[in-house]
Amino acid sequence: MTDKKTEHSLNDLIQIARDGEHFYAEAAKKVGDTELAGTFLRMSTAKGAIVQQLSAEVAAAGGEPASSGTFVGSMQEVYGRVRAALGDTRYGYVAELEESEDRLLKAFNEVHGDPNVAPSARAAVERLLPQVRESHREMSQRKHAMKH
Repeated sequence: MTDKKTEHSLNDLIQIARDGEHFYAEAAKKVGDTELAGTFLRMSTAKGAIVQQLSAEVAAAGGEPASSGTFVGSMQEVYGRVRAALGDTRYGYVAELEESEDRLLKAFNEVHGDPNVAPSARAAVERLLPQVRESHREMSQRKHAMKH
């Protein structure tokens, strides 16, 4: 029997990480800056690894891992493309990807602090949290540096 609260919480994280994985990959193709494209590809790969690890946790608990992203993530990606097309492409993508990192970090912090999530799932989240925080910090610093 699966713990539906835990399955739902981890699947939320999987979906948000998948949003980031796809958005970073798309941005890498469109940004027109080799260094930034490399960063975006690295971030996309990192998000894919988060999806894989959390999917394994859900499956190990007998649940069904989420297989898609979120509606909000899709809309954010579309908005990011429009914003990049209408202004500074590099800054547009960085700003929207930083927002994506905000969503993921917030969701991770919520699951990490939720006593109703199974201890094994919270432990998995805790293992991934430093990476999520570092990605957030990196994109936030890039955004602020580009703004000034």
